[in-house]
Amino acid sequence: MSFNCKTFLIAAAGYLATPGSFADNIVETEEIKQQLSQLKAQIAALEARLAEQEAAQAEVSAQQAQLSASDSLALHDETSQDGITVGGAVRTNFNHTSYNDGNEDRGGDFDFDIFRFNLNGSIGDVSLNAEIRFFDYMTAVKYAYLGYQFAEDWEVQAGITQVPFGNWPYNSHNYFFSANYYLGLEDDHDLGVLFKRQLSNNWQLDLGFFKNDELGGIDGYVGSRADRYSYDIVGFRTLSDGIFDEPSQPLGEYNTFSGRFGYHLNQNEVTTELGVSALAGGLHNGKARAGDYHAWALHSNSSYRNWNLQLQYSHYQYDLTNVDRMAVGAYAFYDSIAAEASSATVNLAYSLPVEWGAITDLQFYNNYGLVFDKSDGTRDTLMNVTGMSVAAGGFFTYFDLVHARNQAFVGGSASGNSNDIERRFNINIGYYF
Repeated sequence: MSFNCKTFLIAAAGYLATPGSFADNIVETEEIKQQLSQLKAQIAALEARLAEQEAAQAEVSAQQAQLSASDSLALHDETSQDGITVGGAVRTNFNHTSYNDGNEDRGGDFDFDIFRFNLNGSIGDVSLNAEIRFFDYMTAVKYAYLGYQFAEDWEVQAGITQVPFGNWPYNSHNYFFSANYYLGLEDDHDLGVLFKRQLSNNWQLDLGFFKNDELGGIDGYVGSRADRYSYDIVGFRTLSDGIFDEPSQPLGEYNTFSGRFGYHLNQNEVTTELGVSALAGGLHNGKARAGDYHAWALHSNSSYRNWNLQLQYSHYQYDLTNVDRMAVGAYAFYDSIAAEASSATVNLAYSLPVEWGAITDLQFYNNYGLVFDKSDGTRDTLMNVTGMSVAAGGFFTYFDLVHARNQAFVGGSASGNSNDIERRFNINIGYYF
């Protein structure tokens, strides 16, 4: 509805100008003025109501537009959660050693380390995590598993996944890990199923069943059973075998059960995880069960402000008749370990956030490990790593000074019998994307 007040007044003026008695005109004029006043009031009220309706309609339209935008954003967020992210790293390595005369005379060697791809993400409710590593001398899958959270606190992982054992995920701070890594008791990955209870009510639990190692066990279809990332048993040693020989008596792990329990304590600024781990499984020679193996560990991981302290005591045993030495394989390299031994590690680290250009974090550490009470009667394995790591954007670099005795990759073997302490200065430079 629309009303033009100006038009109405012109019409009224014309009416007053028509012939008639003066009194009659006066009376009619007063009546018209009253009608005009009433009409003006009605028009003002009507215009006010129309303005209110237009403002309300504008508010509703704005709310609808905002809601549509929110729904669109929520839909975008929901759909953007699906997908697989590709990452990776390129690393190079410098080392200067005391046990290689040529290396020492050259002032060290600078080599290519690895190029690796990482896949991470999810489609629907199923997640994917994988890492493949390319070396000059081999290609190895570190892990590759699907994950599904089937309950509020529980997730299941299936594929090549980490064996739950000891301080998690690493019992070390340096590039070389701890002495336990070379025994297959740190950062080991095998083929199986892992059930993980996420931290709730101060405790967490990991339970795994691993059918065999990541290369398919004793009869896996691979060119070399030493071409792997994780250390695993690949055979046992006879008296005629050399420490670094390919084993003449092959073995493979199978049907291994592993469990790890951790309880978290918080006292003022100190947080500590106290844990216990155990695993047990069988050893197969390709025709029949040849023996058993088991291991257990007590461990703690404490943090106070920028400090971190890791402690662990471990014991393992491969139970085969008249066998005191086992063959292990990793990094295209065969080595030997005692069939039974104990180990102890003490790791201390201090993290220092900084703002030095691209450098954002420094970590200083000393990691000490000892393997003792060996069943083959050889001398203890010792490894001490003093160093620091530097984070700068996509770069992450380790500077390590290693002193070791009877330690793989530091001039010896885990089943060696040397009295000499060897030295290795190592710089590993990686760009992670």
